[in-house]
Amino acid sequence: MAACVSSAILFVATTWLINPLCFALSPVALAIVFFYSLTKRFTHAAQFFLGLALAVAPIGSWLAVTGEFAPPPLMLGASVLLWVAGFDIIYASQDFEVDKREGLRSMVVWLGISRALAVATLLHAAALSGFLLFGALARLGPIYFMGLALVGAGLVYEHVLAGRDALRAINRAFFQVNATVGAVFVLSILADRFLQP
Repeated sequence: MAACVSSAILFVATTWLINPLCFALSPVALAIVFFYSLTKRFTHAAQFFLGLALAVAPIGSWLAVTGEFAPPPLMLGASVLLWVAGFDIIYASQDFEVDKREGLRSMVVWLGISRALAVATLLHAAALSGFLLFGALARLGPIYFMGLALVGAGLVYEHVLAGRDALRAINRAFFQVNATVGAVFVLSILADRFLQP
């Protein structure tokens, strides 16, 4: 508890040094992050709260640099929310029995594994569309969109693995594939910015 409190105080103090908008929004960011851990006790939408907790990162980064909102980071944040919610649904499928027994809630408990995985597929399709729109809004070039094709292939592979309904395959989908998807996405943006003539 002491570590959480001291970390929160340091976070707020740091945002005060960045700019007034970040400082004003720092309690909102903390509330979202701390609130997520409670959501499985009262809502089946817990995966979306995790997505929201991670979606504030790109938006917060933009605000830290520019001090103002803009369409590209908002679109990126929305896409991250959908991506994270989708892969957390896949991960939660292995906790189905435990969550039901303990009275915890999730999309998987609410819909069942097969329908929840179908929702995850739709979320990832929407996330990929959002990443495309983000690229257009941020005026990124061909390198980014080529990288995005690899991201899309990774998401498809993730769902192939999840469809095997085996713990090892789900763990590979969640940990290895998502780590690769995230790395490819970031590297695509960096390469587009620094290698584009």
